[in-house]
Amino acid sequence: MQEYRPWTKRPCIGAAGCLGVRFDAGPADRHPGADGPVTGGLLLEHFWWGSVFLVNVPFVIVGVVAIALIVPESKDPSPGRIDPFGVLLSIAGLSLLVYGIIHGGETNDWGSPAVLGPVLGGIALVALFVIVEARSSHPSLDVTLFKNAAFSAGAASIGLVFFAMQGATFFLAYFWQAVRDYSPLEAGLLVVPVAVGIALAAPRSAKMAARFGTRVVVAFGMTLVGFALGAYSFVGRDTPIWVIEIVVFALGFGMGNAMAPATEAVMSAVPRARAGAGSAVNNTVRMVGGALGVAIMGSLLSASYRTNLGDAVDVLPSAARDGAGESIGGALEAAGRLAASAPRDALALVESAKDSFVDAMHVTAVGAALVAWLGAIVAFMFLPRRPVAAAAPAERDDVGEEPAEAASTN
Repeated sequence: MQEYRPWTKRPCIGAAGCLGVRFDAGPADRHPGADGPVTGGLLLEHFWWGSVFLVNVPFVIVGVVAIALIVPESKDPSPGRIDPFGVLLSIAGLSLLVYGIIHGGETNDWGSPAVLGPVLGGIALVALFVIVEARSSHPSLDVTLFKNAAFSAGAASIGLVFFAMQGATFFLAYFWQAVRDYSPLEAGLLVVPVAVGIALAAPRSAKMAARFGTRVVVAFGMTLVGFALGAYSFVGRDTPIWVIEIVVFALGFGMGNAMAPATEAVMSAVPRARAGAGSAVNNTVRMVGGALGVAIMGSLLSASYRTNLGDAVDVLPSAARDGAGESIGGALEAAGRLAASAPRDALALVESAKDSFVDAMHVTAVGAALVAWLGAIVAFMFLPRRPVAAAAPAERDDVGEEPAEAASTN
């Protein structure tokens, strides 16, 4: 998309807006969009869970062929070599960090060596990765791009909004299916308003940014995301669906306003020859933000749920208590096995598990909202006031320096 139009007339926000409404097929705890969760829910009702991944393969093949035939070539004139050490460092660091966070949420024992070891080891490896990449002549992740304030602020905004959104949609899937007893397909249909909100806001965000300024539009979008996430802290087991759907739509509308202008800020800070590197960093930040959001918010959800459930699991055999205390799915499964011998105890466990999950969801929603509002502050303080027209490659030899237009708009 960066290279498909003439450099001096590049409508990056429009391209990013269109990109913003593309979603993967998968269950409702994946990126919430129009076709992805619905298709995923339909597949889960009739096929093995792995079908949500396999269904993407034909589309990927068609996409690869189409790119090879249609998209013009663009590449860095000095591409460098592959950086296997950097790749391994990043994989090891992020894997350890995410594992430690998830394990801490499962056990609710954050001081144990099994939790602290992976977390601290992951942080150390990520820090080493940054140092190695900064000194490498052929980095897998060009950290020098972050010298540009607009690039860094845009990337941070994208990472934080995906952190908050993925952390929230993680609990929303359980809420629909485990608490409200909807099927996977129904749960997928219930997140369609997110895609509608994004589809309405993202393509129009270019005009909004030109009129009100990039920082204002992105900050507004992330503030709205925060309010939408915070609204989940008032959602209960009997809240009318239409009320929740308004909140879901607001979440998508806020994301549509935040993602496209933030992506434009990132890509406008990168020279044409390095557009691929800028796009790679943008996608990496998005994926890492989402992964950490699921890990951290999921751990907060799990820890809160376990605390709220308390001794309600005492009606179960000792061997089944840990599983019921770790997740609402485990509790419902255990209650199903208990129903034959002790139906009243099973029903009491189901009610306690659902109430405990809703209370934990409220805590997690507030945490996700705070992250989104942090992103709004970052966007308002550091993004340029106006969309920056990308300069031609000859005018942008040093990506570490702020372009003249950006300096004049800050």
